Amino acid sequence: MAEVRAWQDRLPDNWRRILSTRAAVALALTVALLSVATAIVNIGTDVVYGPLAPYLPDAVQDTAGFTGALTGFMMVGSALALRRGLRVGWWATFLLLPLTAAQGLLQASVYSLPLIVLSLVAMPVLLVSRKRFTQPLSLGTTQIAAGSALLGVQLYGTIGGYALRDHFEGIDSILDAFYFTLITSSTVGYGDITPDQDSTEGLLFTMSVLVLGVASFGIAVGALVGPAIQARITKTLGKMTDSQLELLEDHLLVLGYGELTEPIVDELAANGREFVVVANNRDVAPALSDRGIPVITADPSDKEPLQRAKIERANAILVATNHDAEDALSILTARSLAPETRIVAAATDRENTEKLERAGADTVISPSVLGGHLLVRSALGSDDSELIDRIIGDNDSNN
Repeated sequence: MAEVRAWQDRLPDNWRRILSTRAAVALALTVALLSVATAIVNIGTDVVYGPLAPYLPDAVQDTAGFTGALTGFMMVGSALALRRGLRVGWWATFLLLPLTAAQGLLQASVYSLPLIVLSLVAMPVLLVSRKRFTQPLSLGTTQIAAGSALLGVQLYGTIGGYALRDHFEGIDSILDAFYFTLITSSTVGYGDITPDQDSTEGLLFTMSVLVLGVASFGIAVGALVGPAIQARITKTLGKMTDSQLELLEDHLLVLGYGELTEPIVDELAANGREFVVVANNRDVAPALSDRGIPVITADPSDKEPLQRAKIERANAILVATNHDAEDALSILTARSLAPETRIVAAATDRENTEKLERAGADTVISPSVLGGHLLVRSALGSDDSELIDRIIGDNDSNN
């Protein structure tokens, strides 16, 4: 790990950006999908390949294919956790990648070669980007209850079914008991394992597994669907999800929104720059979201929304509204959270230029003063035609 850390420190900035969150998430998701696809393709395939092929029984190859599909679906979950910047997602992916490579090797199929190679390539990339995944896993009460209920019912049914196996037809092992619990609690019920009709214990136990299983599955589905609905509502209201915020890096942060901010946002969007607007104006949030502009609806002078917007990773901070006093508070908060980040502000009243500089802005521009200088220089024949034409052209187009 120390050697990997030293290697990472020697990388140029552009390579660090490449080997960052997006690369790790993309590779993990690709390995996950490839693991599932490889397992499906290898079903029924008799072509064996590789140095281990002559020594692997058919049962081992079939088992590797089946578990490869399961591992792939688990990798999808870990990739989604990576996308949210969760540390547990990093560890899950780091442990699953060697498993996918081993399963590809044990499948002894020519179709497994891409899975093996990509799994091995993804591991060093994941190691290099490990510092990007620092968020702890925070589960709500409902999610904890759902997981505990689902797990508890499966344990209850498996242990109870095996203990009462003499009262059932078809339960001879722990695996049979788990199979019975799963199909009963999910209401599938194939009918191949049934309680003895003369056994009151078997009938009562089956009914308890059915009722508790349906309830636990219902709670689990609600816990999974609930956050998805909340994310959709959040997007509609003009807010960013946690997973989107975790991917922010080298972005521009625009604090507040007003008449001076509109051309800034238009310019950033036209140039394809990654940026986030933090504003407490709830009326403009839906309009910005409809244009694909990321926005956090909150007071830009508060620390919490700026921390959510990853101010410590921002390349620069822009503050330009029609209220210099509010801008000064936003600058003070931003400077305390990001001492080294460049802050550029606009002063509506030129007398407030020095005040905004004392608040922490590196550069303060007064639109009125700037406009006056440009008009005088143009009247005196100074060659600022390109900039003036651009400004006049924008005004003409707006008119």
